[in-house]
Amino acid sequence: MARKAAKKKASKKKAARKPARKASKKKKGAADFIISKSRTKAASGINVSGEFYGALDEAVRSMIASAEERAVNNNRRTLRPHDL
Repeated sequence: MARKAAKKKASKKKAARKPARKASKKKKGAADFIISKSRTKAASGINVSGEFYGALDEAVRSMIASAEERAVNNNRRTLRPHDL
C-alpha cells in the first residue's frame, strides 16, 4: 500500500500557470452597442443592414433615458418595466 501512495505522489505534477490574458483591444471605430449584434440577427430571422444597429442603439438609449427621467421624477432610483 505504501508503494502505491509513493507512486501517486511522484506522478502528480503541478499545473503550469498560464500567463494572464491581456485586455482585448477593440478596433478603432467599433461602436459599443447596448444590444448584441449576433443576438439581434438571430432573433430577427432575416437579414439586418449594418446601419440598423446604430439606429437600434440610439432608440434603446433614448428609451433608457426617458425611463430614467420618469423614475427620477417619481423619486426612485430604480428603473422598472412600467418606466418604459
